Amino acid sequence: MAYDEDLANRIRELTSAERGVEEKRMFGGLAFLINGNMSVAASGRGGLMVRIPPGETEALLQREHVEPMVMAGREMRGWLRIGDDGVRTKRQLTSWVTRGFDYAKSLPPK
Repeated sequence: MAYDEDLANRIRELTSAERGVEEKRMFGGLAFLINGNMSVAASGRGGLMVRIPPGETEALLQREHVEPMVMAGREMRGWLRIGDDGVRTKRQLTSWVTRGFDYAKSLPPK
């Protein structure tokens, strides 16, 4: 399954004013990196992948439409998958994209 091009365009709209943003096809989706660090991605499985501080994982998993990010059968702490219903509105998407970008910006540039 290809990533949702409409979701990617909505992410672009939210991040257009950010400096250091780069797009890269990864994991069947389209990732948005800032200063070389992945922050969010329009997932090839639908919905949004978002990078978060690992210590916030458990609390954020309690929210609706949020599940752990699993790759190769292994849960990736510090990454979440947000279902399509969790990013339908601009407000919902903005919240997750901001969270992902803020965390990625706090990491050393690559």
